[in-house]
Amino acid sequence: MLRNFLTVGGWTMLSRILGLIRDQLLAAFMGAGPLQDAYQVAFRLPNMFRRLFGEGAFNAAFVPMFSTVMVQDGRDEARLFARRTLGVMLAWLIFLCVLGEVFMPQVLRVIAPGFLQSGDRYALAVSLSRITFPYLVMICAAALFAGVLNGLHRFGMASAAYLAFNVVGIIAIIGASPFFPSVAYAAAWGVTVSGVVQLGLLAWACEKAQFGLMPLWPMLTPRIRLLLRRMVPGLIGSGVGQINLTVDTIIGTLLPAGSVSLMYFADRINQLPLGVLGAAAGTTLLPVLTRHLSAGDIEGAHAAQSRSMEYVVLLTLPAVAGLLVLAGPIMIVLFGHGSFTEHDALLSAQSLRAYAIGLPAFILVKVLSPAFFARGDTRTPVYVGIGVLLLNFVLNLLFMKPLAHMGPPLASSVTACVNVVFLAVLLQRKNALRLSGATLFHMGRVSIGALLMGLGLWGIEHVVELPTLFVTRALWLAGMVCGGGALYAVLLHGLGVADLAAMAARIQRRLLRKAQ
Repeated sequence: MLRNFLTVGGWTMLSRILGLIRDQLLAAFMGAGPLQDAYQVAFRLPNMFRRLFGEGAFNAAFVPMFSTVMVQDGRDEARLFARRTLGVMLAWLIFLCVLGEVFMPQVLRVIAPGFLQSGDRYALAVSLSRITFPYLVMICAAALFAGVLNGLHRFGMASAAYLAFNVVGIIAIIGASPFFPSVAYAAAWGVTVSGVVQLGLLAWACEKAQFGLMPLWPMLTPRIRLLLRRMVPGLIGSGVGQINLTVDTIIGTLLPAGSVSLMYFADRINQLPLGVLGAAAGTTLLPVLTRHLSAGDIEGAHAAQSRSMEYVVLLTLPAVAGLLVLAGPIMIVLFGHGSFTEHDALLSAQSLRAYAIGLPAFILVKVLSPAFFARGDTRTPVYVGIGVLLLNFVLNLLFMKPLAHMGPPLASSVTACVNVVFLAVLLQRKNALRLSGATLFHMGRVSIGALLMGLGLWGIEHVVELPTLFVTRALWLAGMVCGGGALYAVLLHGLGVADLAAMAARIQRRLLRKAQ
């Protein structure tokens, strides 16, 4: 399980690094203003449906069913189920895409009401959204292919294919911009083209695995009906999360111009650990839990759940400490160039700190939710999500004026923490989550190590200030990150969480085996 966790995490990390380069280009060319705001809203719309229909409810319902059919009825029956599902999915997505293209002006009046104050920004957002919206068809279909590959325990290619989004995006921004009215148009077309590339790569990977998936004519067979019934609560649950993001977007468009951009770039940095660890934990844990539960191995399911939570805490808490201390230098070094000024970077750093507070909770939600999904319970997270939705809306209204661009991120962090608490309590009541004293003690020591590391970084930052030149700034930041990581490792060794000598020996043995 750890190997799969690291495989998915490694590919996701590479994707995040390329995504960071893409975002740096967007910041440098468009800055934080009306043009950037319009593009970000245009991209968020298909991305919202991707998370809703592609990665959220669909994966939660499809992956356990696919894995069960594979174990109980064999490979051919599982392939037939996947092909029928693909046919139904494509029919629905194409219909949804056509509706979106026709009614895009009305849709943006709802999700970006602040743009109506500026006719140019509203018109630009409509044009860009019509370019990016077909992305949802390709990327949701790609999610099915990825789910099949995960069910076949081919986690590498399923994760690697998503690199195409950032690779194509970078090429579009750099190479295609001169041929369009603005960089925003080139970036928008890059989004849609990347969806075609990702779908093609995943389809090829399934063919290579001798599991080709040509769609069948849509038919509501009993198994497809069961899938849809299981998806409905998940759609509501995922919809709650997406409504939360939509509320953040609505609030952002009502704030001063550039607020949507400031929050976006802060969220992108927050997504580095969130995307890597969250995707790795959620993607690898659901099939593992399903397999244990299908085999009647309850203790194995509990052990897998506890290990995932330990991994998340171990890797997330130092990221939180680092982001809270180094948010300003991080945003200045990574984005403070071109049209994105140093002042913009410092404002965005305020949003980043607000996001970072909830980082462990954001990831733990992805670890706890599969415990419900693997048991066929997609309703409980929905009920919790509805409460979280209401809380997020209230907090956004409360934070909007006094906190401006920090309000929506802080509201999201607080609601994520509340979400985790309720999910954990409900799982324990269902006897689906067992955290031993040893596990809690381990997490406590990790927390102490992360806190001490953060205090160490804070002290060093006040002694050695950020230089003025870009090269020396980059070296300073790299040194702080590496130094913080080394300090964290030493602290974990001192607290008895990790044995550095044993880890070094294990790495050395693995390198020797590969060399042979």
